[in-house]
Amino acid sequence: MKLYSLSVLYKTGDAKANRLVSAYELNSFSFFQRSSVKEFMNFSSKILVERTMPSSRSSVKEQEYVCHVYVKSNNVGGVVIADHEYPQRVAHTLLNKVIDDFEAKVDKKFWSIAKEDEIKFPELEQFLQKYQNPKEADAMTKINADLDETKIILHNTIEAVLERGEKIDDLVEKSEGLSLQSKTFYKTARKTNSCCVIL
Repeated sequence: MKLYSLSVLYKTGDAKANRLVSAYELNSFSFFQRSSVKEFMNFSSKILVERTMPSSRSSVKEQEYVCHVYVKSNNVGGVVIADHEYPQRVAHTLLNKVIDDFEAKVDKKFWSIAKEDEIKFPELEQFLQKYQNPKEADAMTKINADLDETKIILHNTIEAVLERGEKIDDLVEKSEGLSLQSKTFYKTARKTNSCCVIL
């Protein structure tokens, strides 16, 4: 069980999401893959927050990862990217705690104007490390019964989250947030994995 990424984003009036802070645990990837993996985690997080309605949660399977998303009614969103074994309930409890802590410690006036990584929120890295072991973290989360009553939508792939007619390949190609190396990495990974897809 592993957490790879934890991010806080803010969804602006034009439904675009700005990444405010992020923390990563990418030691399981090779040194040469890390920058591309990080870019794709940021890219996926942004898309998912933009496509998630305020006051709702979802979990999206994408290849060997699951992206857990929560967007509050005030448009502050959180995304945690984990492996398939990581418990969904613990991931969503983590998002609750992160967003609540972020709102308490970071002044609201900075949410819409801050550029990526301008906001200092070292607690995010601490949350990512603390919740790496969900069994330890879960002992603390059992008190949070309100989360169990929340409906969490589970999508099989990121494609299911996109609007009708949108394709992930097109979004990757148009993205300014992905380097040429990351786009090539994505295309190669898609081709490699396409041999295993059963229609």
